[in-house]
Amino acid sequence: MSAPMTSGEVILHALPALCLIVVAAQLAGRLAARMGQPRVLGEIVAGIALGPSLLGLLWPQAHAYVFPSQVLGAMNVLAQLGLVLFMFLLGLEIEWSALRGQGRKAVAISQVSVLLPLLLGAGTALWLYPRMGGDGGGGGVLGFALFLGAAMSITAFPVLARLLLETGLHRTRIGVLTIACAAVDDVTAWCLLAVVVAVVGSAGVLQALLTLTLAIAYVCLMLFVVRPLLAHRRPPLWAVLSIVLMSAWTTELIGIHAIFGGFLAGVIMPRRQAWRTEVHHRLDAMVSQLLLPVFFVTVGVTTRIDALNSWYFWGITALLTAVAIAGKLGGATVTARLTGESWRDSTVIGVLMNTRGLTEIVILTVGLQLGVITETLFTAMVVMALITTFMAAPLLRRLGVGQMAGEGPPEHRPAPTAADAQPVAVGPERSDYATHSPR
Repeated sequence: MSAPMTSGEVILHALPALCLIVVAAQLAGRLAARMGQPRVLGEIVAGIALGPSLLGLLWPQAHAYVFPSQVLGAMNVLAQLGLVLFMFLLGLEIEWSALRGQGRKAVAISQVSVLLPLLLGAGTALWLYPRMGGDGGGGGVLGFALFLGAAMSITAFPVLARLLLETGLHRTRIGVLTIACAAVDDVTAWCLLAVVVAVVGSAGVLQALLTLTLAIAYVCLMLFVVRPLLAHRRPPLWAVLSIVLMSAWTTELIGIHAIFGGFLAGVIMPRRQAWRTEVHHRLDAMVSQLLLPVFFVTVGVTTRIDALNSWYFWGITALLTAVAIAGKLGGATVTARLTGESWRDSTVIGVLMNTRGLTEIVILTVGLQLGVITETLFTAMVVMALITTFMAAPLLRRLGVGQMAGEGPPEHRPAPTAADAQPVAVGPERSDYATHSPR
């Protein structure tokens, strides 16, 4: 067992490690962009490659030197801060005006694309629990089933927004409808996950009810007291960060994880476009260029591709991927068709709603921290998230979606009010995890 490092030794290891992370994330992101994929996909893969699945396998001495346990412990703090700020930016970007004129259809598509994956995921979990369930939390098989169902239900809002921009759909009727579906979907899924975390993290029914009661009270406080107070103000960045950090601290204290506090802080911020854009620009560089790549490495350390060392485990991975696709892509596509969309447009909506990306990995990390899932299941679900994100761009090209708005068929041309209804889906998004066009 190695001797504990001094603070100076930790810094000597951490600084080159951080440099390696930043460079690897940039290179992998650029490579992914050249392949027609969202940059975040390459950056996640880079984080996994720097972990034991590749670097630790090919050059274990280098991995042990660059990422000793004490350094990884320090990086985990940065990673958690990055997650909180990322969730804040995610909440900040949700534009409720996108629901205008699309409300009923968006709610129908989004709720089915949450409910169906939830049911399929929970059903799969009942079979999977004796094989790959975790040993933490108080939820048992119920908590495991609810968590897996919730994890299947998420859509990566930032990745979806970037795909809309790159395909020219962001100013079309279909683009507006899809972003509205994703907004409702994400709010529903995050609320559902908060309930699941409360159940799993509690010691019993009474504790779970107390946690949920406190969480509901806090949400009401933020929405109906803090939000009106901020509505007509332009709070300075230091005040914004204070609100984000205290909100994250409060939800962690309640027992529903700090990321929910970060997300809620973004939701209650003033909706003034220019102010949101300014806040996004000032925070985005540090979050997207440093903090989230550090998170990818902490994920990479936990993601053990070598643990999927048999056809049995790869079969489970394939099953999880199939269930995820059937629930999300299938549910959104069929519901969109039943609400009056053509099969082509319905499939486009389904493909976009099926992207999971970074948001899925955030949820899986919460489950791993709570002990709900094992490292092997975590790895299998990460592979599922990568596959469902990777398949989006090629499928959209196969559907003929790739030209800029106005060049495609009439149903993909800009609607008269689409620009007004869709400012934020690509507005303040300037990060690699959404819509910054150079990336």
